[in-house]
Order: sequence, then C-alpha cells, then structure tokens
Amino acid sequence: MFSSPNSHTMQADQSEERQLALEYIADAWNSAEADGIDSEALSHAALFAALATLVRAHGEEATAKLIADLPIRISNGEYSLNRSIQ
Repeated sequence: MFSSPNSHTMQADQSEERQLALEYIADAWNSAEADGIDSEALSHAALFAALATLVRAHGEEATAKLIADLPIRISNGEYSLNRSIQ
C-alpha cells in the first residue's frame, strides 16, 4: 500500500502532537507528585482517564481490541524507560 505525501505529513504532525501531549502529561504528573500524590495512584488515574476517553471516542469493543496486544508489548519492553536496545 502506497501512501500519499500528505499522509506522511499527517503522520509527522500526529507524532509531534503526541510528543507535545506527552510533555503536558509529564508536567502534570510531576506537579501531582510534588503535591504528594502517589505515583501508583497517578498511574491508575491516568489509565482510567485514557481508557475512558478511548471508549467515548471509539466504543468499548474497539478499545478492547486496541489494548488486547498490550501484554505482549509490555513484556517486550515497549513501556520500559530504562531498557537497553540492542
């Protein structure tokens, strides 16, 4: 499947927007920790907020399918910040 140049621009824009969004989340996370909120409580709240947003946008079944591969991705280290890439 070939993609048009516009789709490459769109992917780059989405990547930049996701990076910016992650920076906003990191700032909020750091502020909450500075206020004494436990990181595990933050993790649960962030997961709930993310999943609720996905369910609202895409529905329960689509969201369940989207996250079905998370166990494998987690086991493969995709969410480990201190992993070494060989």
